[in-house]
Amino acid sequence: MASPFTQLQKILKHEIQDGYRNRIVIGGIGRFADHWYRQARAALKEHDPEILLILEAIYADLRRYEAADIEERRRLIEGIETRIQEALQRERELRASRPAPAVTPPPSEPAPAPPTPPVEKPREEPSMPAPSPRPERTVPGRARSRGAPPVPPKLAAKVEALGLDAPVHLIHGVGRERAQRLARLGVQTIRDLLVLLPRRYVDFRALKPIHRLRIGEEVTVIGEVMDIGSKQTGNGLTVIKALLTDGSGVIECTWFNQPYLLDRIKPGQFIVVSGRVDEFLGRPVFRSPEWEPADRELLHTARIVPIYPLTEGLTQRLMRSILKRVVDYWADRVEDPIPAWIREAYGFPDLPTALKQVHFPEDWEPLEKARRRLAFDEVFYLQIGLLEVRRRWRSVPGRALAFDETALQRAIEALPFSLTGAQYRALDQILTDIRSGVPMNRLLQGEVGSGKTVVAALAAYAVFLAGAQSAIMAPTEILAEQHYRTLIALAERWAGAGLPTPTIRLLTSGVSGAERAQIYGELAEGTCHLVVGTHALIQEEVAFQDLAFVVIDEQQRFGVLQRAALRGKGYNPHVLVMTATPIPRTLALTLYGDLDLSVLDEMPPGRRPVLTRWLMPEERERAYTFIRRQVEQGRQAYIICPLVEGSDKIEAKAAVEEYERLQREVFPDLRLGLIHGRMKSEEKEAIMSAFARGEIQILVATPVVEVGVDVPNATVILIEGADRFGLAQLHQFRGRVGRSSYQSYCLLLAESPSESAIERLRAIETIYDGFQLAQKDLEMRGPGDFLGTRQSGFPEMRLADLTDLRLLEIAREAAERLAERDPDLQAPEHRHLAEAVSRFWQGPVEPS
Repeated sequence: MASPFTQLQKILKHEIQDGYRNRIVIGGIGRFADHWYRQARAALKEHDPEILLILEAIYADLRRYEAADIEERRRLIEGIETRIQEALQRERELRASRPAPAVTPPPSEPAPAPPTPPVEKPREEPSMPAPSPRPERTVPGRARSRGAPPVPPKLAAKVEALGLDAPVHLIHGVGRERAQRLARLGVQTIRDLLVLLPRRYVDFRALKPIHRLRIGEEVTVIGEVMDIGSKQTGNGLTVIKALLTDGSGVIECTWFNQPYLLDRIKPGQFIVVSGRVDEFLGRPVFRSPEWEPADRELLHTARIVPIYPLTEGLTQRLMRSILKRVVDYWADRVEDPIPAWIREAYGFPDLPTALKQVHFPEDWEPLEKARRRLAFDEVFYLQIGLLEVRRRWRSVPGRALAFDETALQRAIEALPFSLTGAQYRALDQILTDIRSGVPMNRLLQGEVGSGKTVVAALAAYAVFLAGAQSAIMAPTEILAEQHYRTLIALAERWAGAGLPTPTIRLLTSGVSGAERAQIYGELAEGTCHLVVGTHALIQEEVAFQDLAFVVIDEQQRFGVLQRAALRGKGYNPHVLVMTATPIPRTLALTLYGDLDLSVLDEMPPGRRPVLTRWLMPEERERAYTFIRRQVEQGRQAYIICPLVEGSDKIEAKAAVEEYERLQREVFPDLRLGLIHGRMKSEEKEAIMSAFARGEIQILVATPVVEVGVDVPNATVILIEGADRFGLAQLHQFRGRVGRSSYQSYCLLLAESPSESAIERLRAIETIYDGFQLAQKDLEMRGPGDFLGTRQSGFPEMRLADLTDLRLLEIAREAAERLAERDPDLQAPEHRHLAEAVSRFWQGPVEPS
């Protein structure tokens, strides 16, 4: 142990540097003197009287220090330093006069034992055992591997036999109680632990001397414990305080409700402390820092430290300790499922290396490479599964439909408008599919108003000309009725042009009795050629004579089983799914890799852009005046509120309260309607139908109208709390207007938008193209909204950043190259890959 005089010398050095202001140690030099004197007397009890006399003289001067002025303090320290030099010289003389100890050769080291898996011992140790002393010092940042503890051979053999599928309670330091807690995090096996990735990381590698610490920085300090003690607060809290010095200064470290630290941390011990530097009475302090003995491999300090997800009963220190044992032993035993030629082609590290670096990184660069490798795995497995679904779908026998192309061309010419180039392109892709002998499985993507319904209607007309039946399923009755009216109007024009006309029926829950029975009969007999409906189409009683074409509108609103049920009404029918959510192409190919993709990226001629303006709260009355002027001209309006009820926490207008206020105070002479998510379906349908008929002039609504009825007469939409919505949702709202030749307007009201919200509002003011906005939204907010467009049961993406379009392209390219070599993953070298894909999809990949 260092001499107490050397310790005092360090403190006085910092006191001189601080200008003799008596603040370098907590409580001042006087209080420190009592503590130092007790320690010194205990350390020097066997020394000669000369040193003890020096000690007493130093102690007397230290006691006088607090009451002295600056000049007197300077003289006192000069005298104390002279006495310290005398004491140190006397200690050197005493050491030189002692006989040297006999030198005993060190015993030869035994050969290292072979590694054994870190498994549970028969008798569990205490949850937090005192650390055993180690003779070696470890340089911070250079980790020394902790060997796995010895285990009973029988238990070790059991774990080895189970491998990564061994239950976690067999791991040393876990046991059954902690295993139950880990289960709350989804961890059951060793494999689950390896993929329980840190939520974030803290960089504690900044090693600084105490006198250079700055408030707020996250740093690491290595020093000697001067003193440690505890006290009880009035509310029963145990506070542990330790003084740490590194020769440049002293800092106080505080821990709460950890009394066992008194047995772990001892005066004179060198420890490593990492944490955020806080301030107390003008001095830097550590509150609840991480700490470790300086002579051990550093796991919690002086490195990039992982922060894991937790649950009750688990701490970060415990999680890191468990994960370190598991990663050290098991990472190298993990078989890498990604073929070496793919890793080499795209520059990815192998899986064992990635697992080590993602849990306990050496630096940020290898960590980033590890995370990118694991993210690639997720997207790669996703693409393999989607390509397998696509391959299976295309491998089943389909039906090639032959139709009168001249009649279809006449039907196109009979339309009251000209198709856009994008509509022609999408229709041609669909017709090519239904002519082939392969079942179509295609996504038609286009924002609101781009003309998806007309494309689907023309494809259904071609199927009618081929003598088969079609079905269009919509998520709501009102949307189904809208499609039905559109199709009836088209059929009337075709009839007027002398073309054969299909029989079209509407089947929803609102259709009952004799009418429903009649439709059932027509579908079974084949006299109903095209049926539009809701979930009523997939009822068991519904049977088709020859269903060859299925259209699913707003497909994200339906689950896997619902879509499969409609397909099951025919024999491998051609399937077209439609969505009004614009998605960047690379992301669409990732999320919908099992589908062929058609995009409507042009708006029909005559449609004017919806003029969009962001208004300040004080401009609300101007917005109301503008809405009234539009209504007086015979138009209609929406007012969107983000909530159903008021909330103290969220400064947004509540739809119910706003409706009552607007009807009473702002528009008492106009006809207002209200719709929100807590209303029954029949109520919402009735309100929306009344609005579509013009019986309601202003519709106050929550976001339930994001996907809704087509009301061409609505020309203005006012969105309250616009800063609370993402770009994709704001664009969907805006799509409720601008559906005619009338100029339409979108007014955005935001109370106190954040910087990111301001960026969104400015973007939607100037960008009218839905796909450009989708790309902007993807960059700003990530892929969460777009992931929501996929059916439930879609594999979870833990690491993959779906804004990283380059990674998505690489994963799809690699999956396609692999499919060319081994589409079924039957090759022996792909066995582990097949298992990994199956685990990712949680079972065999099935068509959706």
